[in-house]
Amino acid sequence: MGQFTEIDRDDFRNLLNEIAGAYMPFGKYGPKDYPPRGVPLTDLSPEYFGWFMERGWPKGRLGELMAIVSEIKSTGADHVFEPIRRARGGRVSVRKRRPNTDFDLGDE
Repeated sequence: MGQFTEIDRDDFRNLLNEIAGAYMPFGKYGPKDYPPRGVPLTDLSPEYFGWFMERGWPKGRLGELMAIVSEIKSTGADHVFEPIRRARGGRVSVRKRRPNTDFDLGDE
């Protein structure tokens, strides 16, 4: 990979700032299940991006940003999102919480 020029750095910084403010506005990672804004694009799983890659990205800038984040993650460069996550207070967990089930095993 070649050297970044100053313009490239600025463009990349601006792109990262735009990505930092992008959240999933619909679907299973949208505001309905992850209020108030949905899950940040940087915290979506590779499998979720894979689903869109197979079926088509959303229209407009959201789809463009999702494709960029997916590409960054697929190349193993996910660490570029760490400063964004730290500024937000950490990664948003998208794992479904298991119900707290107490089992009565009886007296032993």
